[in-house]
Amino acid sequence: MPTPQPEVWLRGPVAGIAPMLQPIAHALLAAREEVESIAADLPAGILWTRPGGVASAGFHLMHIAGVVDRLFTYARGESLDDGQRAALREEADPGPEPPTLDQLVDRLRRQVDRALEQLRSTAESELTRPREVGRARLPSNTLGLLMHAAEHSQRHVGQLLVTVRVQRL
Repeated sequence: MPTPQPEVWLRGPVAGIAPMLQPIAHALLAAREEVESIAADLPAGILWTRPGGVASAGFHLMHIAGVVDRLFTYARGESLDDGQRAALREEADPGPEPPTLDQLVDRLRRQVDRALEQLRSTAESELTRPREVGRARLPSNTLGLLMHAAEHSQRHVGQLLVTVRVQRL
């Protein structure tokens, strides 16, 4: 049996990431680890069911990867492209052949890896740079967007965990 590790935030700094961005990296890595743990024994039959009308486990998995992608795009000062807008629509309606659990977990892993690379290339001097969100161009800044991506991911990991537990009762 492997020796349990401390929580991600207690394992020390993530290599190459500025000190002010460490909490964001830790939160994203923790989200990925928690999703991998939940997915390890998630019955495929419950991935897209909606107990009591709440969002499905599949939705939460898609949304975590999607929100990190979108918010990190805004943090770079860019607008969403057509593919990102299509992915957002797919979160609400995954269609008749929704992604499998393996596809969703892989998508999330790759998105966290991309986010970590972006954090490595983000200078602390850029953190207060004004940024705009969405078509309404709502005001934010680089740090606010990166932080919200991390906390929003954690929120959906919690919802994913509860949804899966309820379905196992």
